[in-house]
Amino acid sequence: MNKVSPEKPQFLSGVVEGFYGKPWSWALRRRYAHYLSELGLNTYLYCPKSDGYLRRNWSQPWPTEIFRQLGDVANSCRQAGINFGVGLSPYALYQHYGNKQQDCLRAKLTELSRLQPAILAVLFDDMPGDHQQLADIQGRIITDIRRWCDIPRIIMCPTYYSFDPVLERHFGDRPKRYWSCLGAALPEGVDILWTGNRVCSESIYADDIRGISEALGRPVLLWDNYPVNDGAERSKHLYLQPLSRRGPFEAGQVSGHLCNPMNQGCVSMLPLLGLGALYGTLSPSNIERQAEQLFGKPTAAALLRDRALFQQIGLGSMGESQCQQLASEYAAFDTAAGAEVASWLRGEYQFDPTCLTD
Repeated sequence: MNKVSPEKPQFLSGVVEGFYGKPWSWALRRRYAHYLSELGLNTYLYCPKSDGYLRRNWSQPWPTEIFRQLGDVANSCRQAGINFGVGLSPYALYQHYGNKQQDCLRAKLTELSRLQPAILAVLFDDMPGDHQQLADIQGRIITDIRRWCDIPRIIMCPTYYSFDPVLERHFGDRPKRYWSCLGAALPEGVDILWTGNRVCSESIYADDIRGISEALGRPVLLWDNYPVNDGAERSKHLYLQPLSRRGPFEAGQVSGHLCNPMNQGCVSMLPLLGLGALYGTLSPSNIERQAEQLFGKPTAAALLRDRALFQQIGLGSMGESQCQQLASEYAAFDTAAGAEVASWLRGEYQFDPTCLTD
């Protein structure tokens, strides 16, 4: 009798709404389901840092209206053929993980399961990590979650999710052999998120991934912090150039590639065209035409004209007069993308100081 090989997990491609600061509207989240489908991508992961019911207040249930809206986003994703996922950040749960905390976690999993997500991400990012048994406890938490819920795919974000030394400066010294111990402690099939050599990596190639995939003993799932702009310095810029300088990767190195967009969700669609060219159905030669279809010709033309200015120069060096002039121009387009750019130029997107890893 022939042995049946286990089905290879789907390669995940799409967005992770995982930034600090001003969140997207519910309407924009529903729109993203169809946008990702049009690009030939397959995943939307909901975990904005502004949702306290996923982070600091994770043990509390969502208010009824928020849960209803989130359910509508989940339905939009399913209808568009997109994997809907939720990212739970049980803040510092590994510091105290007894019976009470386990009961709270099981209750939260029950609530999350009502959304029928295809993916559950358990995120230990941007929280204290100076605990010598960190990897073992995190592995135990993920193992319990795997036993307690039937969500098809589980992914996790380590406390140290990059080689970037900024993480140890803010969150404490990384325990010895953290990554190899974590890989050994996690159940088989659990994906591990990774941002590259830096929190915000300018490029990610096969050589950048080889060391961490060997340490973990499994592929990594890229949490790509491009075009995100929630940091103190990055919030002064709009990253509008299509994603580039990624891959190709070796077989077994990467199990997916999710991009963390900007607070300005509409204009984020422009740089995400590069992700569609990497993994979806978009040809790189169609990016300008696709921009016109997304934003209309006048707004698209202005964004393409100004993308180097916004990305390389930014608010800190443009000058008040130039910002005011461009804000008036973009506001006059009367489009959602134009309104986002105008608001950014007027300084209406406030930096969230809880974002420490610029």
